[in-house]
Amino acid sequence: MTNQDRSPEAEIPGKPTSASRTTLSHIMTGSDTNLLGTVHGGVIMKLVDDAAGAVAGRHSGGPAVTASMDEMAFLEPVRVGDLVHVKAQVNWTGRSSMEVGVRVLAERWNESTPATQVGSAYLVFAAVDEDGKPRRVPPVIPETEKDKRRYQEAQIRRTHRLARRRAIMELREKRIAEGFGD
Repeated sequence: MTNQDRSPEAEIPGKPTSASRTTLSHIMTGSDTNLLGTVHGGVIMKLVDDAAGAVAGRHSGGPAVTASMDEMAFLEPVRVGDLVHVKAQVNWTGRSSMEVGVRVLAERWNESTPATQVGSAYLVFAAVDEDGKPRRVPPVIPETEKDKRRYQEAQIRRTHRLARRRAIMELREKRIAEGFGD
């Protein structure tokens, strides 16, 4: 193997969406509740981050850290006794980042009714090496039409994230130039 083959820019083989897809399931208990008696949104967000982190680590083949969480939507309340399923998959990959899509479903632990979607989120993870520096990730290979749609939608979300960040930085620079160092 030559030094060129070891280069971080060397092509990394892609991985199919299904290779890292996962489901995390958890029964909600009284210790998970908020003051209204339903499950605290922060508990659901932690489960979302845990499942997304597992998917990002699996896909990238090593450590990955949460860079951002977008569009966390709570669609229905979750109750004590609900069996919550957090389904996650890599939707899109960049050089060192990955968007992970997450769906949250809930069903009564002791009933045979189908689970209903109670939430969803999109998270961006960055793969890091042992020094905490960004490292390359394998491209994701969408397998189904649904995977292809999610990939395209993730590209749109990325474009919007970058444009929003750029607009905010330009505004801050303008305010500093005007003498407002807030």
